[in-house]
Amino acid sequence: MINVEKLRQDFPILAQNVNEESLVYLDNAATTQMPDPILQTMKTYYHKDHANVHRGVHTLAQRATEKYETAREKVRQFIHANEIAEVLFTKGTTSSLNWLARSFGDRFINEGDEIVLSYMEHHSNIVPWQQLAKRKKLF
Repeated sequence: MINVEKLRQDFPILAQNVNEESLVYLDNAATTQMPDPILQTMKTYYHKDHANVHRGVHTLAQRATEKYETAREKVRQFIHANEIAEVLFTKGTTSSLNWLARSFGDRFINEGDEIVLSYMEHHSNIVPWQQLAKRKKLF
């Protein structure tokens, strides 16, 4: 069983009260709060290794690239992907959905096909498909 109180302690932002209640943050499709171990790892990265990944031969770029690829491999194993090339990092849900609609949608959705979404969809999952439908003349 997950100990929610212990888990909350990893998220510094959740230590505050809002409207005299403990903060509960549910808008994760827009911005996901980060646990302290991630914040500390990012701080170390920005202090010691900050450089463009796959864009340089200098020491910082090599270290950043190594850490990036190590993270991709860990994610690959966690999700049981067959190849590391199946693991892509994006800025968030919105850019991921835009990328999906642009790549998968442009290749596999054709005139006459239907895109089905619910009324409960987050805005970031509606607009890319509306744009695809317009490009593909689906309506």
